[in-house]
Amino acid sequence: MRKLGYDEELEEIRRRKLAQLQQNEAVRQMQKEQEANIEAQKQTILRQILTEDARQRLANVKLVRPQLAESVELQLIQLAQQGALRSKVNDAQLKELLKKLQGQNRETKIDIRRI
Repeated sequence: MRKLGYDEELEEIRRRKLAQLQQNEAVRQMQKEQEANIEAQKQTILRQILTEDARQRLANVKLVRPQLAESVELQLIQLAQQGALRSKVNDAQLKELLKKLQGQNRETKIDIRRI
């Protein structure tokens, strides 16, 4: 094994670091594409099972409470896949589902004030 000079050694470290960064970027890009595909599939299913009003309400909820909206989306998709939905979910039905899930997810907050 030949001894590398300081400059050669530094250049080799740089090459390895660059290769590692490029590999990490490629993995991140693949993950982004995969997430985009999953999101596109979810939106396709939601378009099939929600009325326009319900989709708009869910989009509004997603802006304010993204975790709640995600939970509702997943629950609706599961119901659709199980064949439990007979027709499109309308705005009133979505409101009921949101109320149920919001009630379950509410955290009790206790403030203690010292006098």
